[in-house]
Amino acid sequence: MRFLIVEDHPLFREALEGALQMAAPAAEILQATSIDGALEQAAAAAELDLILLDLSMPGTTGLSGIIRIRKAFPRIPVVIVSGHQDPQIVAGALSLGVSGYILKSSSKQELAQSIGEVLRGAVCVPAAYRGLARPQRAAGPAQDLLKRLHELTPQQLRVLEMLKRGLQNKQIAFELNISETTVKVHVSDILRKLNVLSRTKAIVEMSRIDFATLAGEGAAGLKGERSQADPPSG
Repeated sequence: MRFLIVEDHPLFREALEGALQMAAPAAEILQATSIDGALEQAAAAAELDLILLDLSMPGTTGLSGIIRIRKAFPRIPVVIVSGHQDPQIVAGALSLGVSGYILKSSSKQELAQSIGEVLRGAVCVPAAYRGLARPQRAAGPAQDLLKRLHELTPQQLRVLEMLKRGLQNKQIAFELNISETTVKVHVSDILRKLNVLSRTKAIVEMSRIDFATLAGEGAAGLKGERSQADPPSG
């Protein structure tokens, strides 16, 4: 078996490697410290059985890292290992078809057990979050945006990330080793698929799947549920 750890913190990469060795002692373990690096590793590997992905990675924002990896390699199971515990963030990740969500606060034994469950075909979610796996709860108001992002090609997703970082067409062309004309075509397609009229509007849309925004939506949703459940004051 061959696994890929996508994590930029060396100590936690080591912890994940130990958990993988407990779950599958004979497995080959690859490592990457960015989304771009992960995509390169996955493309170069003959076959991957599992990707362990931290949500907070260089070169990506919010849930877009999951989208890029799932878009490029839809058949490889992806398990999120994250310190983010907000229910709306967990629900957003699950809505993108990941095979599990594991909290970084888990012990090495719990990590190994969860990874083993995923390798046996289960979707692994901490007990407190299992109700979030229901489709109607997934990602809340950001769900429509996530669907539209799925329409982008892997290259368009990368261009969109660079737009969000503030790069101009010339800089994007240099980074991707493509022509400015090709960048303009990608930007035009991105705006059309996201149903927005400008680069600025596209960046605003992307902010809807940032962690702070998702957490805020989750808190607003929970507040609304509580207000509906509470009897009117007299």
